[in-house]
Amino acid sequence: MDLFRKKSVDQLVSESTPLKRTLKTFDLTMLGIGAIIGTGIFVLTGKGALTAGPALCVSFLLAAVCCGFAGLCYAEFAAMA
Repeated sequence: MDLFRKKSVDQLVSESTPLKRTLKTFDLTMLGIGAIIGTGIFVLTGKGALTAGPALCVSFLLAAVCCGFAGLCYAEFAAMA
């Protein structure tokens, strides 16, 4: 097996197939919302560190526990259906 084997451009063009569009409007909307929330988390970490100081780790731990409990509630709702 040759790891450094290269194809010619003509061969690549002849083998190419068009890509299918699989992302719908809902998927792209959720992707954008996820990016906004993710950016907010990183920006607010600095402001939280300024306010909470060294207790920021405790704040994140408390938030993680609360999110875990919320996730368990949703899991219970899903188990009922």
